[in-house]
Amino acid sequence: MARKIGLYGILAYIVYGLFFYWYLFYFADSSLPFEYEGSSADPATFLNGRELTLSEEYSKIRNLLFFLSTPFEWLLYIFVLLTGLSGAFKKWAGQSSKFKMIQVAIYTFWLSLFAYAVTFPLSYISHSLSKSYNISTQSFPSWMKDELIDFWINYGTMLIIVAVVYWLMSKSQKRWWLYAWLLSVPFTLFVMFLQPVVIDPLYNDFYPLKDKQLEAKILDMASQANIPAEHVFEVNMAEKTNSLNAYVTGIGANSRIVLWDTTLNRLTDDQILFIMAHEMAHYVEKHLYIGIAGYLLLSLLGLYLVARLMNIIVAKWGEVLRIPRVNDIRSFPLFLLLLSVLMFAASPFSNLVSRYQESRADKYAIEMTDNVEAGVTTFQELSRAGLSQVNPPLLVKLFRYGHPTMLERISMLEEYELEKRRENQE
Repeated sequence: MARKIGLYGILAYIVYGLFFYWYLFYFADSSLPFEYEGSSADPATFLNGRELTLSEEYSKIRNLLFFLSTPFEWLLYIFVLLTGLSGAFKKWAGQSSKFKMIQVAIYTFWLSLFAYAVTFPLSYISHSLSKSYNISTQSFPSWMKDELIDFWINYGTMLIIVAVVYWLMSKSQKRWWLYAWLLSVPFTLFVMFLQPVVIDPLYNDFYPLKDKQLEAKILDMASQANIPAEHVFEVNMAEKTNSLNAYVTGIGANSRIVLWDTTLNRLTDDQILFIMAHEMAHYVEKHLYIGIAGYLLLSLLGLYLVARLMNIIVAKWGEVLRIPRVNDIRSFPLFLLLLSVLMFAASPFSNLVSRYQESRADKYAIEMTDNVEAGVTTFQELSRAGLSQVNPPLLVKLFRYGHPTMLERISMLEEYELEKRRENQE
């Protein structure tokens, strides 16, 4: 039975991978509808022939890697369960210490290390791809440093999850998922509060914006929007990437407006102000807090479904998966597997909500700056810097895009300008 499940899993993954290869490279059409040809949204008007070719190539390969990576993680967890590796990790942990917490830490370390080692080739391929297309400028040692930071942060997070969840399972087999969710609420808020001042600085250096004239303009816009910002921060990303970005991070007293130095180096002040107005819109319309609330609601549903599915799967296939009972730590790969599947399934919905919020932020930015040209050229430069498709295939948009497509964003700006002209003529 274990061999059959493993074989079916591998075959399903191969069929899945072949489908997305065919879909991305042969079926999906990312060309512009004819009515947009020659418009500001047409990449042929702002990208040269080489950039157009590279954009299509890079996007297809990157999207294929995305669709292959997540189910590969599922296959990994199935392998850990079917081969008894989860049981081996528990045995090694038990032999190493008599203290329960140390055993949990050792089990989690072996599982994390194995998962990292198996998925490392895909991570390296992704890094090499971005280097070969001149998106990434990061050296291998610098990239490995970030990878190791990721590993230890993920390990620490996973250790907390394992310790808390399985302690709750031992106390309440029926309602552990509810208690786990209740504890996740303050934990999530605490992590978001620490993110800008503890976690982010592990990867990059943050410092106040050097261009004080630009900072004054940004803070003036923030004041108009009733945003209590005192500083704008820049981060040294040029040594890692040629991509452009800006964002608002943190909650409460640790909220920050952050600009990548690549954005400062490649965009004009008007373009940067447009981006800042977009980011301020998220604060004004409380998108961050709406997003937190939505995430917590989805996590409540997700934990409930995970609990129900774990009970069903362990009751039916527990012997094959070598899981004697749900509250045994050997079931943790199953917990991660189900959580990952549910998150992947929910991503089209969460991306839809995110695209709506980003569209609202774009509208706020153009109304605040009243500078259509700055908005259009900003989106064109973002497309060039990231070699992103202006009109990606439907499945890519559903599963990957938390922002509207560049076609949608630029078209919205052009429609705004046309509407304004009509109003002025009237």
